[in-house]
Amino acid sequence: MAMTASSGLAQGAGDVASAGQAERSPFLRTTELLAPYQPAKPLITLSLGEPQHPVPDFVGPVLARHTAEFGRYPIAKGIEPFRRAVASWLGSRFQLPRPVDPESEVMVLNGSREGLFFAAISASRYVAPRKGRPAILMPNPFYPAYGAGARAAGCEQIYLPTTLGNGFLPDLDSIDEATLARTVAFFIASPANPQGSVASRAYFTRLKQLADRFGFIILSDECYSEIYTREAPGSILECAGPDFSNVVAFQSLSKRSNLPGMRVGFAAGDRKFLAAFHELRNVAAPQVPVPLQHVAVAAYSDEAHVEENRRLYRIKFDFADQILGNRYGYKRPAGGFCVWLDVSERGGDEAAAVRLYRDAGVRVIPGSYLARQQNDGSNPGAGYIRLALVSDSESTAEAMHRLVETLG
Repeated sequence: MAMTASSGLAQGAGDVASAGQAERSPFLRTTELLAPYQPAKPLITLSLGEPQHPVPDFVGPVLARHTAEFGRYPIAKGIEPFRRAVASWLGSRFQLPRPVDPESEVMVLNGSREGLFFAAISASRYVAPRKGRPAILMPNPFYPAYGAGARAAGCEQIYLPTTLGNGFLPDLDSIDEATLARTVAFFIASPANPQGSVASRAYFTRLKQLADRFGFIILSDECYSEIYTREAPGSILECAGPDFSNVVAFQSLSKRSNLPGMRVGFAAGDRKFLAAFHELRNVAAPQVPVPLQHVAVAAYSDEAHVEENRRLYRIKFDFADQILGNRYGYKRPAGGFCVWLDVSERGGDEAAAVRLYRDAGVRVIPGSYLARQQNDGSNPGAGYIRLALVSDSESTAEAMHRLVETLG
């Protein structure tokens, strides 16, 4: 069945209350849910996807060498060494159709979140006029910045359910042409947050064909691409053609290099869109301090700390394989550091989150808080909980043992 615009939650007057609740921070909603309770055991937090592995050793020395450059206003596009380091890393990490031009096809970001937000606004201004209300499409569940950006851009948010039945990726063939004809941007995440699904080359190629046919921009969130335990995920840039038209990839050092507080990432791809994107960011977006960009140069020039990072995650997923087994529909994800568990037969996601916090001292996030209600009343995240395996391996294993003991 083709997915029409009504398959997403329209932001009309009748939906104000539900949309307002849905757009609140899932972490704040979880805090409110758990506020009446006290954990019976020492707390282990698996709700926040904040990497806890050690910060790389080179960070301090690089900052010390460039401290004086905190006295400079940063340029919006990023310093040349940063853009060259990014272009070099992309070329070595992915099988690109050609090398990325560091001058026109790379831009520094203050973390990928602000980039994704401002990119939605830029896309709404950049693409040709649409027939009907402009729309931005996104997977459901999804990263909240996508919806916030679409709303700020004045576009209809259309949620594409990602479920076990479609491999936890939007079903591209279910979207009707009338909706695609008024689409200005399509958010895709690979590896996906929260399910860890990874888009294949064929999937990216199909999405690129739709973008070229209907003239919208693909905003590909790839910030988890370096967290995997088996095969390395690919990039939309590999399938973007020689000019990278209609395609922009977003990356961050938060997950790859355990630097969530540094707030450095980048966008790379379509040079025409990035020029328009630069115009907006140059007057509205947060700039990235020059010393932090030098740390990023060092980070993108070193793979040893990234492999050590992956090794630590492999240990924790090995524990998950052993402890969770085939309970709760668990399968080792293809990428990312999250576990997506089906607790629909244990009372649902909110009830399971309360039980785990109150009885086991384990804090997780209800899946329905990470998704939005479709017009048919369904919520693709309902009945699931998300665990972020970011703590040390001992704490993570203990949390999973408690989870099994509590939920059965």
